[in-house]
Amino acid sequence: MSTIDEIKSKIDIVDLVSEAGVKLRHAGKNYTGFCPFHDNKHSPAFVVWPETGTWRCFGQCNEGGDIFKFVMKREGLDFKEALQKLAARAGVELKEYQRETPQQKEAYENLRKLLEDAIIYYRSHLFANKNILDYLHEKRGLNDSTIETFGLGYAPAGYDNLLNHFTQRGYSEQDLIDSGLLSVRESESQISSLQSRSFDRFRNRIMIPIRDEQGRMAGFGARIVDPNDIPKFLNSPETPIFSKGRLLYGLDRARKPIRTADQAVIVEGYLDVIALHQAGYENVVSPMGTALTEDQMRLLKKFTRRIVLALDPDTAGQKAVLRGLDAARSAMDKEGELGFDARGLLRNESRLQADLRVATMPDDLDPDEIVARDKDEWKKLIEDAKPIVTHVMETLAAGQNINDPKVKNRIAAQVLPLIEDLPNALERDTYRQALARMLRVDERSLLATQAQGGVLSGSKYPRVRRPRQVEKTEVRESTSPVTVSVSSSKAVEEYVIGVLFRKPELLYRLDRSLQEFGLIALTAKDFDYTDNQMLFRLIRESVEQDKTEHHDFVVDSLPETLQARSQELVKEAEKLDRVEEKLLEELLRGVIKLRRVAAGENINQLRFLQEEAHESGDARASSYQDLVLQHTRLLRDLDQAHRKMAVKRLE
Repeated sequence: MSTIDEIKSKIDIVDLVSEAGVKLRHAGKNYTGFCPFHDNKHSPAFVVWPETGTWRCFGQCNEGGDIFKFVMKREGLDFKEALQKLAARAGVELKEYQRETPQQKEAYENLRKLLEDAIIYYRSHLFANKNILDYLHEKRGLNDSTIETFGLGYAPAGYDNLLNHFTQRGYSEQDLIDSGLLSVRESESQISSLQSRSFDRFRNRIMIPIRDEQGRMAGFGARIVDPNDIPKFLNSPETPIFSKGRLLYGLDRARKPIRTADQAVIVEGYLDVIALHQAGYENVVSPMGTALTEDQMRLLKKFTRRIVLALDPDTAGQKAVLRGLDAARSAMDKEGELGFDARGLLRNESRLQADLRVATMPDDLDPDEIVARDKDEWKKLIEDAKPIVTHVMETLAAGQNINDPKVKNRIAAQVLPLIEDLPNALERDTYRQALARMLRVDERSLLATQAQGGVLSGSKYPRVRRPRQVEKTEVRESTSPVTVSVSSSKAVEEYVIGVLFRKPELLYRLDRSLQEFGLIALTAKDFDYTDNQMLFRLIRESVEQDKTEHHDFVVDSLPETLQARSQELVKEAEKLDRVEEKLLEELLRGVIKLRRVAAGENINQLRFLQEEAHESGDARASSYQDLVLQHTRLLRDLDQAHRKMAVKRLE
């Protein structure tokens, strides 16, 4: 039994929820009460399943999970903190997982010292190069004090300048490779014809030191000098101390200003950050030229929950928050482009209880150009930042013929799923009304379209956070009466995670197969266990960020408390069938089973809530009926997908 399972076995979820002030009463084998996470004292839509140790709200917040998720949401804790709290309650000893040995710690400190020395090296070359200094002064508007404060430098052209400099001073070639300052030649033929197996990674570039939030050196960002060079920006490679998805440039200097302003502003360029800090706007940070990750959001969450995305004025930048929406993918899937997934950001907004807004730059100007033109203009732009959904609506409608019914349908199909991701019912109603006004349609037609599932792209069914199943679920609203055995739901869930953990390259194929059967792609909400949700999010992130070593990325990103869990997955995954087509088919079966079990249990519970609402005259009875119908349609589609799989296998 794992530590997590041991804690669950020793804590009664009914007692845990009751002690939090929720008055529960028996409802068959389950318990119902009023949800503690939103104000609603008219309908007891909060359900606890004692046999599975899970809970769910069928009302406004539409969330659920296990005991860890309950404590995380109730007390604003992360998983590690919730685990420690519940372990203490259960009397379970948490064994510390030693992620960084003393030898590793010393090695990492040596890497940081080498990077600090590299700052001095690059800086000396900058002040010896008048052309580069003039560029920073005149084109970028940076003064000497700012250049010194941010440690800017210049990497000279040539393949062995840094290599020769540091090896002559006692550093080994391997030290330079480990720090990310050198790149290794790919072929033996290259090595045999040259003196060294490695070469300077950064050449003829402006060098920008990147530190972690504690101010420790982690790596470098490098901008081209010659406009013909590619890529425009080049970062250090992934090293033990540099991980793009877990760092935010400028956060070491922005921490205090962010707290003071109670707001963080995210821009796309390192030099934009520097220019804005110089102008007095010090609450500004930047990602590493990749999609904004949940780890980066959690970093900011420590200092503020008010976050503004200040996007560049080009087409890709203006539409960046649309990334992940089908209609915008083709326009924005360019290498090296910053990606903000509107759906992912909204999920983060809900999960982290953040306020995320978007500010767009006028007149085709970048942030540094705006503060150079008028410092006060930047302040006004940030103050006028719009909520993400508003930005998406306006961006999609720009230049379109709103009178065209097909245009209305296309915009509604992309915006409605975003609105449904919002955790607050009042916000959802407000945005639906705004969308109806913009499209010049009756709001009731939007609601009808949404309920029918006819136009929604990628969100055909409501995202219902589900409990794991008990022994058996009777479902009699699908095409035929079906009895689903669900005793192995936990095993299925862990099998899916185990396969993807070992073979993450199957994830895209799995998503495509699901979509071919008319089903949405796999999400973290398909899993009940909090630890499995975390593992899946990391697997998804490793694939989307095109990590070369998926397994290492996931393991290194896990909280210490889940390291043992990852080791168990590695051992289990070694037993997997090596035939990928068979694995893919089993994954499909597993996902369909998990969703079918969830839909069946939700229907049963919704019927119970519907009957109670009818008896008490609660107006929510009709909304429960709508949810029953939507889950019924989902069951029908899952059954059809299962039959199609069977036919395909026989062909």
